Amino acid sequence: MVGEYYEDEEFEPIEGYCMRCRESVDIENAKPVWTRKGLPATRGECSICGGTVFRMGKTYQHDEGNRPEAVQVGDGKRNRPKLERDTVYITYAEYDEEIAQQIGADLEKVGVAVWLHEHDGSTNWASGVHPALVECARMVYVMSNHALDSDPVINAWTYFRDERKPIVIAQVEAVPPPDRIRRSPRFDFASEYKRAFREMLNALNS
Repeated sequence: MVGEYYEDEEFEPIEGYCMRCRESVDIENAKPVWTRKGLPATRGECSICGGTVFRMGKTYQHDEGNRPEAVQVGDGKRNRPKLERDTVYITYAEYDEEIAQQIGADLEKVGVAVWLHEHDGSTNWASGVHPALVECARMVYVMSNHALDSDPVINAWTYFRDERKPIVIAQVEAVPPPDRIRRSPRFDFASEYKRAFREMLNALNS
């Protein structure tokens, strides 16, 4: 049986980067998961602080037979899935996907529904705007040097800004915010993840 096989065989621990401890750690209770885009990843707990650790990439735990289809929202059909009320849209550069996924996982852990930005750009929406941007009530902007130079990210927060929907900034690198959203609440995830997450959560709920 598969379960017996895993028990009998020895595997190297799966490692991931903990943003709270700021170092690579063994992932405890590691579980294979798939992102909304159908990409393999691993989610578990930090062996040091117990916080959520998220790592992109396939491991020995992933079974291609269990891989789900990528989730699509707003495909123009009547039966398109509807996002939960007050869903948080997380926009980020592709380079920052792991930290964005970790923030999303921690938000879901405390009961906050999230939608992570899609970078494939495979759909040309009739309105020119991804439906998730229209439906989501709040935004977390994962700010880094890469995000500042990413046109899709800029377009996402610009839409929210123009619609006067609240934006909070999860700063993962020491860079100045774009001028148009410089007054948005900003939280320093690069210095202390746990405190920054708690303060950001309070801002999202206010």
